[in-house]
Amino acid sequence: MLRKKADLKTLLWMIASTALFFFLWNSNEFIWWLYIPYLYFAVCFSVFAHNHNHLSLWKNKYLNQFHSCWITVFYGFPTFAWIPTHNTNHHRHNNKEPDYTKTYMVSEKNNLWTLLIYPTLSGMAQQKAVFNYYKEQYGKNWEKFTFYTLQIVCLVSWIAVAFIIDWQKALIYVFIPQQVSLNVVLVFNYIQHVHADEESKYNHSRNIVGWPLNFFLFNNGYHTIHHMQSGLHWSETPAAHKKIEHLIDDNLKEKYMFWYLFRVYILGLFIPSLRTDSMRLARQEREFESSEVVATNVSAVAV
Repeated sequence: MLRKKADLKTLLWMIASTALFFFLWNSNEFIWWLYIPYLYFAVCFSVFAHNHNHLSLWKNKYLNQFHSCWITVFYGFPTFAWIPTHNTNHHRHNNKEPDYTKTYMVSEKNNLWTLLIYPTLSGMAQQKAVFNYYKEQYGKNWEKFTFYTLQIVCLVSWIAVAFIIDWQKALIYVFIPQQVSLNVVLVFNYIQHVHADEESKYNHSRNIVGWPLNFFLFNNGYHTIHHMQSGLHWSETPAAHKKIEHLIDDNLKEKYMFWYLFRVYILGLFIPSLRTDSMRLARQEREFESSEVVATNVSAVAV
């Protein structure tokens, strides 16, 4: 019933996360050393939402509907929201206007402040598109509208019941993990595109190519190839990335996510040379200089 056997890993992670939720919820005390992997699983659910919307796990549509609702309650937002904001917007425009998730919506800089404020601003920019898409389905596709409504009902019911039973546990084990899931995936998007060149065929995305991140986050680090072949299953991206890796600028290939974060956003506060240089601005500057040269030559010929 699965499209790809590799998604047995996805199912195992989802089952483990769900089991951990119920274990923590029923514990008499807060177990911090289990809460840390639980937050990791929360991040995984954002990856699952992303992967499932590009290529659904199941061949059966009803299993896919159940799977989407399962992801929704742990992810913290209806998974159909990825369609108007990610699948048909971000992948179409790829950090260019009118991409709702463009990284330069406030500043061309790449620092700790822009990193921290980006998830809120990007999330707000996407809400209207999600609402309009959902509303359009009412008169356009009743089956989709019903399915998307089911996701909303499942999410609202999950949160409401949790808070009714125990608002403190709901805050710790439902609300906070959902916020982590929702915001970290936006941070990933920011890191993968900030200071890259959105007009370039191969340099439009930053790639995290090290083993740890790609094992634990289902090859989410291979971003250039994902934009080139968005329907490619996550298990097949490493091999596909290898074929184009030599065409990607070395500045857009990072081995370790945490080292990149620490180097750019912490050490970079004090050591300017560790900050990233904007390929986007460099391209715009070259284009401006080229247009100035053309304008000068035209003026000289006219004289």
